[in-house]
Amino acid sequence: MPIQTRVTKLLGIEHPIVMGGMTGVGTVELAAAVSNAGGLGIFAAHNAGSPEGCRQWIRRIRTLTNKPFGVNLTILPTLGPPPPYQEYAQVCVDENVPIIETAGSNPKPFIRFFQAAGIITIHKCVTIRHALSAERMGVDIISLDGFECAGHPGEGDVGNYVLQAKGALVLKKTPFICSGGVGDGKQIAAAFALGAEGVNCGTRFCATQECLWPESFKERMLHATEEDTVLMFRHLKNTTRVFANKVAKEVEDIELQKGANVKFQDLAHLVAGKRGRAAEQAGDADGGIWTAGQVIGLIDDIPTVAQLMQRMMAECEDTIRGRLNSMLAVPSRL
Repeated sequence: MPIQTRVTKLLGIEHPIVMGGMTGVGTVELAAAVSNAGGLGIFAAHNAGSPEGCRQWIRRIRTLTNKPFGVNLTILPTLGPPPPYQEYAQVCVDENVPIIETAGSNPKPFIRFFQAAGIITIHKCVTIRHALSAERMGVDIISLDGFECAGHPGEGDVGNYVLQAKGALVLKKTPFICSGGVGDGKQIAAAFALGAEGVNCGTRFCATQECLWPESFKERMLHATEEDTVLMFRHLKNTTRVFANKVAKEVEDIELQKGANVKFQDLAHLVAGKRGRAAEQAGDADGGIWTAGQVIGLIDDIPTVAQLMQRMMAECEDTIRGRLNSMLAVPSRL
């Protein structure tokens, strides 16, 4: 029996599972696979390389799925000139994208722009303070990202066991989804218990057959534990969680050595996006930085997206109907 929440109804999806927009791996093909399996697939606009490239990706995903999909627009500081964010946004409006996920800097101007065009908005927040701000600006769905997540967990270091429960206490009208560390159905059931109305998965979808990551990357994930990630850029107040490969550990060593005196220029040659993309193309899992969340400790196979989705939802339903219901004590009759 499908699980319905405000999130599934608002997004028009069968399962309360959203694929987060991801740099590099957030492609049209992976997003379409998630949408076709009943979730919400999202590809990252900047992965297309340009606003016109994004337009072509939007048109391509419509040839791969007739289900709802979304586009991620991440607004972050860059080494060089910033991407043309407004042009990407205009393309999404012109192409009638149904759902936009925003992340990074204050999205208020973009939220208004998208909602004026009738687009459903999701905004990723790593603190309750940011979530309340997003609620005030009228975001349709909030993605609450716990400290376990890949990429940017923020500087608050609040895990999902507290973050989600606090979200349920303070978010008065906006549904939220649990993001960070989610990889199986028991966790989806736990997210519901904490007040979330869906989950956001990133790293777990990277370990699927449809993901473009080379087999060497996926194999490293299979043999990793939940301790095999590194938090970079702590002293730069731009914390980023990545897989603990050789390059990441080299970055970690430099940061430990220089401490508060570290500058981004000390690390740029190791963490440059071009280096990471080149490593992906070469299948060199130690050649560049790649993001991964603590959920890697729960990954032990490389299924298709459809297999993963079916398994997660079946486990979620079994947990709710079976294990949790069995704990309810039946009052004895005297």
